[in-house]
Amino acid sequence: MVAALLADLFESHRAPLLSVAYRLTGGVVDAEDAVGETWLRLTGTHQSEIDELRPWLIAMVGRICLDHMRGAPARRETYVGQWLPEPVVTKPAASGVSDPLETVVRQPECRMAMMVALDALTPERRLALVLHEAGLSFEEIADILEVPVAQARSAAEQGRETVRDVPAPVSDTEHDAAVRKLLAALESGDEAAVVAALHPDAVLMGDANGTTPTVTVVGGAERIAREMLALVRRYGIGASCDAATRYELATVNGRTGVVMNLDSATDEQDWHPARVVGFTVRDGVIWGAYDHANPAKLTGVRLG
Repeated sequence: MVAALLADLFESHRAPLLSVAYRLTGGVVDAEDAVGETWLRLTGTHQSEIDELRPWLIAMVGRICLDHMRGAPARRETYVGQWLPEPVVTKPAASGVSDPLETVVRQPECRMAMMVALDALTPERRLALVLHEAGLSFEEIADILEVPVAQARSAAEQGRETVRDVPAPVSDTEHDAAVRKLLAALESGDEAAVVAALHPDAVLMGDANGTTPTVTVVGGAERIAREMLALVRRYGIGASCDAATRYELATVNGRTGVVMNLDSATDEQDWHPARVVGFTVRDGVIWGAYDHANPAKLTGVRLG
């Protein structure tokens, strides 16, 4: 197989490989690195050792990500506060998307709520669930995990049980309306209006790694409304250029979210947002809010 043909075949599988790697690692750079390593291993493998390319690639990226996941607990021992999956941020209603990662995060299984749920799984359950949904058999998954087939099947079933309570995705229109309703309520400063824009069982999660004040996990519409309004009163919020805290709508993991910038004078070349907030909508109101404020997870955001 000539090198050019092999490269073209690999590129045709890049989006599904990124989907698997992102769902397994929760990181954009980590996912891209895993896919890059998969390519290197493919070029070093003789064609006769590969029966079918797609399952071979998915299994390989799974093996690479499994090593990463098993090392995650040690890496997070020094992490301050809540850890959230890294968001993928793009312009709203982008057309003609060519970036494979942007394509990936528009899939329901890569929504922020699902990514947060996946992060609660053990590495073995996470891998078994994600790889089985990607099309691998339990025999293939068992080989990666080096466990009996029955144990691989059980791991996937337990993972599926854990994530099944994640709300089903609503339409883009319903999601967008719920986000705009919350933003309007926050700008009004009316606590009752903010509570009305939130689901009674809403959860607010913040990830800053100690770099800036933020909540970790807050539950309940009333408590979340108070926390959000306290931040608004302290920093201000608005869509205009003269607002103390400017925001603009963007897509966060494929759904309407918010990008905030506290310093309008920042050199555009070095600019990254101060915060990125993603949302999950249930019953027409906000059920989950995910406040990403760790600069290390936002340096790749470029809205142009």
